[in-house]
Amino acid sequence: MKLAEALILRADYQKKVQELRQRLINIVKIQEGETPAEAPQVLIIELEEIVNNLTSLIQKINLTNCQNCLQENVTLADALAQRDTLSLKRGVYQTLLNNASQSINRYSRSEIKYITTIDVAEIQKKVDQLSKEYRELDTLIQAKNWNIELIDS
Repeated sequence: MKLAEALILRADYQKKVQELRQRLINIVKIQEGETPAEAPQVLIIELEEIVNNLTSLIQKINLTNCQNCLQENVTLADALAQRDTLSLKRGVYQTLLNNASQSINRYSRSEIKYITTIDVAEIQKKVDQLSKEYRELDTLIQAKNWNIELIDS
């Protein structure tokens, strides 16, 4: 199985866990004398099985990411950490930009006037650059994921 396929399967398992969670919540309490739409114990057994499979799969994905390089001396795990922090930093700058760009209407001269304390154009360039770096790195990671076999420990 390719790493990319394992990542798709991981997402499917995660969705299934959330679905089972909601189904269990829906039947955990019923009116006295009623019968639940589904047997809770059956759903709990299914949940346990899916979570065990998910745990095993995540361990294999992590092992694969640590033992394969995206570029020289840069493991996939390192690249993923870099991609996550690029996204985090871009999000902060985007929020900053959004708040700085909001105009506040004044209806009279006696109202408090607000000014922007940052260079909006400079921050926009930073957001654009971080977005580009993220896209380029993500493209490399995605391409590599389709070329690497999942390590089955």
